[in-house]
Amino acid sequence: MILATRNPHKLREFRRVIGQDRLSELPPEVVLGPEIGETFAENALAKARTAAQATGRAAIADDSGIAAQALDGAPGVRSARFAGEHASDQENLDLLTLRAPAGSRLRYICALAYVDPQTGEERLFEGRCDGRMAATPRGSGGFGYDPVFVPDAADGRTMAELDPAEKDAISHRGAAIRELAAWLAAGRP
Repeated sequence: MILATRNPHKLREFRRVIGQDRLSELPPEVVLGPEIGETFAENALAKARTAAQATGRAAIADDSGIAAQALDGAPGVRSARFAGEHASDQENLDLLTLRAPAGSRLRYICALAYVDPQTGEERLFEGRCDGRMAATPRGSGGFGYDPVFVPDAADGRTMAELDPAEKDAISHRGAAIRELAAWLAAGRP
């Protein structure tokens, strides 16, 4: 399968959970286009469809982000562009830290799409992880909003303080990837 992402952090997470040998990187000539969908699922499907059509191979893609209860679910599907169209992870994190109070509820959401151009099959998988906003960013692991996301399923550490196996076991992306892997193992393509 082709993994339709240019994000090296996501590539590592997918390979850790689903297996190194099951995924190929997106060829450099494939252009994924902007994420303009109103939902994570729409964005994930668009990327997977583009990669599948361009390569003729089954493709998977995710769209994921963070929803802050104090911000009525923002930044949501705009998580990667929260502080502006070309904002860095740090700029997005800084803006969330400024706007969402410590202790407020957060949710990570991941929609994962599978598209097979040979059979026309399309499937969606979703993972969620609930938590709260840390008082200050902590940890050097992970990426994106991980330094301020304290998952309910952990012991008070942020996602950025968890080792990769701990993070994969409870994260939104890890949950979606495990759903995909179970579906594939059940005899799907």
